[in-house]
Amino acid sequence: MSDNGTEVGVDVAADGSAVVDLWRLRWYGLSLPEPLDVPDDVMRSVMRSAARSLRSAARSLRSAPRTEVRPGWFSVAG
Repeated sequence: MSDNGTEVGVDVAADGSAVVDLWRLRWYGLSLPEPLDVPDDVMRSVMRSAARSLRSAARSLRSAPRTEVRPGWFSVAG
């Protein structure tokens, strides 16, 4: 959690892969003032790229100092 209260929730499978619910992203897109519905093949391509970026970001946090702000929730110091 950052100083401004922003939280980032990340689900990770037992094998370390990112778990993403495409239906949540689709519902979000459809809820926008100008609804956006992205085809499945495009969504999967975007999610593969995002998963690579997320894994890279998570690896960079391994050595960062962390504080457990509540059970199972951590904040990166600094």
